[in-house]
Amino acid sequence: MAIDEIKTKAKEGMQKSIEALKKDFTTLRSGKVSTSILDNIKVDYYGTPTALNQVATVLASDATTITITPWEKHILKDIEHAIQSANIGVNPNNDGENVKLFFPPMTVEQREENAKKAKAMGEKAKVAIRNIRKDANNKIKHLEKEKEITEDESKRAHDDIQKLTDEFVAKVDELVKAKEAELMKV
Repeated sequence: MAIDEIKTKAKEGMQKSIEALKKDFTTLRSGKVSTSILDNIKVDYYGTPTALNQVATVLASDATTITITPWEKHILKDIEHAIQSANIGVNPNNDGENVKLFFPPMTVEQREENAKKAKAMGEKAKVAIRNIRKDANNKIKHLEKEKEITEDESKRAHDDIQKLTDEFVAKVDELVKAKEAELMKV
């Protein structure tokens, strides 16, 4: 395995850690409510459990309200029942046309708790990145030990891997900082 290949694999792995962190962040509720909270809710549609967004239009009408407009009015009750069964922390309000969900604004404690979770997710991503660095460095040492590369090439490769690691750790710090700011903004 050549040095370039080791560097490329390390960079790909580190990028995947960043993507995983971004995906983890979507599970944290910030001040604005997201329709993704309803993604796992299934509605009984003619005897078949069907995803809510397959039988209705689901919109976040403002920062604390989600409006669900069914394509067929007769399934309003089924939607209401499915949301109550899902136990997502709010009671559905059926006005005969739509089902509305009113989420209470987040408390300062909830925001701080989510900011802590974001930090922990960031730390987890950094650990993953450092493990990738360790793995790449071990492969480089192996190449040097097997006399496939010189000591100078090995040192240069270790330096490159460290630069890459620093770059990705800085990206994680930026993402965490941005997420914390978003979470604490009222």
